[in-house]
Amino acid sequence: QVQLLESGGGLVQAGGSLRLSCSASRSISSFLVVGWYRQAPGKQRELVATITSTGSTNYAGSVKGRFTVSRDNAKNTVTLQMNSLKPEDTAVYHCSVRNLAGDSWGQGTQVTVSS
Repeated sequence: QVQLLESGGGLVQAGGSLRLSCSASRSISSFLVVGWYRQAPGKQRELVATITSTGSTNYAGSVKGRFTVSRDNAKNTVTLQMNSLKPEDTAVYHCSVRNLAGDSWGQGTQVTVSS
């Protein structure tokens, strides 16, 4: 079991930037995939960006070119750099890690983008 704690959310104007961090309670080096998902009010949770243990990344089409996901196995952290934010990026952002045993999720951090 691993505990995940997200930070870095907040209120920002459209066009601004935020950097989300996810700190894990133990090493993330064994996790095959780590990344970020988001859930807006009244909508289903959706993938934002993931990165594998070999460094391969996957982005939702709506964030490609604006967001960058990274992992630091030495610091047990997963980061999401978000640039050129849009009002439609408003959501609760959740960190997730996955291995053969299953998925673990953080409680989430709120991101609100004003127009």
